[in-house]
Amino acid sequence: MSDTGRVIRMSMRSGFDMLDFIQIVSDRVCLLAGLDEDAVHWVGVAIREGVINAIKHGNKQDPAKSVGVEFAFRPAAQPDRLEITVCDEGEGFVPEEVADPLAPENMLKSSGRGIFFMRSFMDEVVLQRRPEGGMEVRLVKHLAAPHAFQS
Repeated sequence: MSDTGRVIRMSMRSGFDMLDFIQIVSDRVCLLAGLDEDAVHWVGVAIREGVINAIKHGNKQDPAKSVGVEFAFRPAAQPDRLEITVCDEGEGFVPEEVADPLAPENMLKSSGRGIFFMRSFMDEVVLQRRPEGGMEVRLVKHLAAPHAFQS
């Protein structure tokens, strides 16, 4: 079975004006996945952080660069997880070198908590450089039971 009808892909220029739209799509997809109200909220926060990081840190708000967001139910036939992927076209970074936001010297900083939030609210978070350049953040939320879609 193909992923047709089980994947939503979006691409947007590096600007914050699409964040509300991404949030609306995220909320709707999470509801389709059967997540409760709290989970919908926290998954939305994680996705929002990923997109903000891609725009701000990855693409440096360059409107010529784009951010991709994909929502996918996996496996397609009877999904047991929702995977969200956020990609940018920036220079990339080494995830292990990101400062710990809980370290005493970082506690009062106004930024640097995005990856921490993603890891707190999602079941899996994978940060990796893309072969074609930029970063990819894969966020996974396990579903309570395999989800059956109506055809």
